[in-house]
Amino acid sequence: MRRIAAGLAVAALAVGFITTGTASAEVQTARPDCGYTATPEEPAARPVSIPHDPWFTKGKVLVKVKTNQGDIPLVLDRSKAACTAHSFIHLAHRGFYNQTECHRLTAYPTLKVLQCGDPSNTGEGGPGYKYKDELPTDLQPAPNDPTGQRRIYPRGALAMANAGADTNGSQFFLVQSDSILRPNYTVFGQILPEGLKTLDKIAAGGIAGENPLDGRPNVKSELKWVLPLGI
Repeated sequence: MRRIAAGLAVAALAVGFITTGTASAEVQTARPDCGYTATPEEPAARPVSIPHDPWFTKGKVLVKVKTNQGDIPLVLDRSKAACTAHSFIHLAHRGFYNQTECHRLTAYPTLKVLQCGDPSNTGEGGPGYKYKDELPTDLQPAPNDPTGQRRIYPRGALAMANAGADTNGSQFFLVQSDSILRPNYTVFGQILPEGLKTLDKIAAGGIAGENPLDGRPNVKSELKWVLPLGI
C-alpha cells in the first residue's frame, strides 16, 4: 500500500507566472533518466502507457482539477521534480485520474493530508510503472525532532506517495496543514489558494470509519477531471 507514514507523521509559494514550455526555450540537451519501469507484479489500475523521459525540465505548469467538492488548481514545478511532473501530466492527459476518488484523509497532529490518484479506490492501485525519487532538499527541519531527520511538508505542498524508495506511481497527497515527515516523498508542486479552501472543506467533513484520524474521507471526494494547461 502506498502510504505516508502516520507515525512520522510549502506554505504555498507565491506564483508569479506559469510557463508551459516551448521547444526553443526549454528543451534540454540532456534528458533526465527517470527510471520509468513497468511493474508487472502491480499492473495498472487503469490502462495507460509508460512515459518516456521528459524533454522539458524547467518552468511551471498549471493544472486544473475539478472535484465534486470544488476546484483544486495545482502548479507543478519541473525544476524541482521534472520526472514526477512529467509523469503526472502524462497520466492526466490520458484521463487516468478522471472519475477517481481520493481514498485517504489523515488528521493526525503531525500529518494532515488528502491522498488521491488510485483508480481502484483501494490504496493499492497505480499506473503499472514506477520511477525514481526526486527528494526535496529545501524543507525546513521539524522542531523538537530528536533525530534531526524529519522535515516540515508545509500546507499547500503537493507530493508523491510511495511504497519505498523509487516506487513512485500515480498516487499523490495534498498537504492540508503543516505535516512532519522524513524527506522521503517527492514534492513536485503546490496547491493554489482556491484549492486550499476545497481541501479545508473536505478535511472539515471528517473521516469515515472507526479511526477518526486516518481513513476514507467522510465526504466523498472525487476528481472529476484533471487537465494540465501545458505539455
